[in-house]
Amino acid sequence: MPPPATLSASSSFTLLSPSPSPKPKFPPFSPKRHSFTINPRHHSLHSVPSSTVRCTVIEKETPEAQRPDTFLRANSSSSSVRARFEKMIREAQDTVCAAIEAADGGATFKEDVWSRPGGGGGISRVLQDGAVWEKAGVNVSVVYGVMPPEAYRAAKGAAAADHKPGPVPFFASGISSVLHPKNPFAPTLHFNYRYFETDAPQDAPGAPRQWWFGGGTDLTPAYIFEEDVKHFHSVQKSACDKFDPTFYPRFKKWCDDYFYIKHRDERRGLGGIFFDDLNDYDQEMLLSFATECANSVVPAYVPIIEKRKDLPFTDQQKAWQQLRRGRYVEFNLVYDRGTTFGLKTGGRIESILVSLPLTARWEYDHKPEEGSEEWKLLDACINPKEWV
Repeated sequence: MPPPATLSASSSFTLLSPSPSPKPKFPPFSPKRHSFTINPRHHSLHSVPSSTVRCTVIEKETPEAQRPDTFLRANSSSSSVRARFEKMIREAQDTVCAAIEAADGGATFKEDVWSRPGGGGGISRVLQDGAVWEKAGVNVSVVYGVMPPEAYRAAKGAAAADHKPGPVPFFASGISSVLHPKNPFAPTLHFNYRYFETDAPQDAPGAPRQWWFGGGTDLTPAYIFEEDVKHFHSVQKSACDKFDPTFYPRFKKWCDDYFYIKHRDERRGLGGIFFDDLNDYDQEMLLSFATECANSVVPAYVPIIEKRKDLPFTDQQKAWQQLRRGRYVEFNLVYDRGTTFGLKTGGRIESILVSLPLTARWEYDHKPEEGSEEWKLLDACINPKEWV
């Protein structure tokens, strides 16, 4: 996933966008020997014995009554990449939520706005148990401050192997969403787009100064309607082709490889596009590319939902959907980088796990009959196909 986020799943910044809640009794991140205190005036860090103070480096969120115009500091430039990325993800959140509510025909999103004492905040929206949607979450976050080295390694994965030890000044912004329909013929969708910066100079403890983009959109059906999968992948390819003809084949394979459940030897779903740690192109071009991808979510997905949301189904077909949801849970909890990032940064557990479905199922040694529709889906998850 799911990168850093409160939805994460996935991918997550699912994990960076927690919604308001009381502080947990025990902080999720508490180093064995040392914790850090932040001097709010100078933003400096001091290592002190944990017997003196125990606190998370990324502070807990504070509920807010209204959405601010921006989560950036007052002196931030509106023309900066940070500001324009925030504007993009907030507009995408509004667009996707409006489309989801329209498809449901009655249910609405519950919204929580939150801020962080160290900098930034987010908007968490969840729609639950509607006519069409079992659970739909669309979260945005814009957070900055200092993170522990464990969180930086989770955010960067293998690419962080050579960074200097120590706390890492960072900026992270993203939109993360997982949409679980009730009907087993309507597919689950996950998308996540994020922008990340580390601010430490090269000679300071922590990470070198750098930036990168990440994200993707992928489809997880329980049953294959080939025309739906082709439509979905065609929209992803069209978005990629506007910027570089190599993007779709490269990011499609990256998606197939990333959403791989190793202990099952199968993919979570039928893929889409995925990329991470992307900074080897012009920054302006990548900002435009991320915008195009986010704007492609509704046309790629909602037409499929409209065709499938009211189809009749049997109890057996619903049980198969629940089994595939179990695979979704397994991937998010075991492998998703976004989930890992959220847990290591002490995020709110309800927000980190908002990507999980309301219901799922595990049966002992379940094997679909060869040649059945269920078998065809499993075969496509084991052997990724070229859809366009």
